[in-house]
Amino acid sequence: MNWGAIRERLSPRQLGGVAGIALLLAVWWLLGALRVAGGTVPGPWQVLHTMYSDGWALYGPNFKVTAWGALQGFAWGNALAIVLAILVVLIPPIEMLVTQLAILSYCTPLLALGPIILVVFGGRTPTVFLAAMYCFFTTMVGTVTGLRSADRTSLDLVRAYGGGEWQQLRRVKLIAALPNTLAALKIAAPSAVLGAIIGEYLGGVDSGIGVALTAAQTAYNVPRTWGMALAAAALAGLGYALVAIVARIALPWARAEA
Repeated sequence: MNWGAIRERLSPRQLGGVAGIALLLAVWWLLGALRVAGGTVPGPWQVLHTMYSDGWALYGPNFKVTAWGALQGFAWGNALAIVLAILVVLIPPIEMLVTQLAILSYCTPLLALGPIILVVFGGRTPTVFLAAMYCFFTTMVGTVTGLRSADRTSLDLVRAYGGGEWQQLRRVKLIAALPNTLAALKIAAPSAVLGAIIGEYLGGVDSGIGVALTAAQTAYNVPRTWGMALAAAALAGLGYALVAIVARIALPWARAEA
């Protein structure tokens, strides 16, 4: 298949993505060839060879552990965010308190909270806690915005038929909030992975991408360090892609408009 046929099969957005990846790889290869920063930037083929040599025996268990911690944090953080967002809409007087708590969770240096959680609970709790905290603020703000974007005419219609706040929420507001909430969840998925990896950095666990990344850095194994960073990026991208697929299935009208 020639390049002309490939260009015909790909949309402009896909072509831009392919070109961007190719440019990134070219820059990466150039930095590695020039031994920028004292050789701390290995070439892409060196990193891929190291990843192949390490194999699933290294990446598989650590990938699974981090993915499970991120998934738990994603579930807990987003569930709490959505519940609080609904309460804010149903009980407006609590908005100030909930908003302040959300801002506090977003602005507090979570690396300072992690050691405290580790001392109190131990185990993998800091991993789940930080994963949940990293995705809480975005989802709550997105859900509140979506709930408040409900069509006023539809709300008036439900009210005219005798529906109260609960009926308006169930029949109109929750549906209206879906696009914003799912968009926030797409951002929250990579954030949960980041939180889980940072939680593993704090110690108290013996496996996970964060642990393997720390071990590679300590051993001055630069290609393996980059390989683990790529594994983390792949996990974050996988989380984003899965939520994006769910969004396309849950919002067929948005797909039709696109």
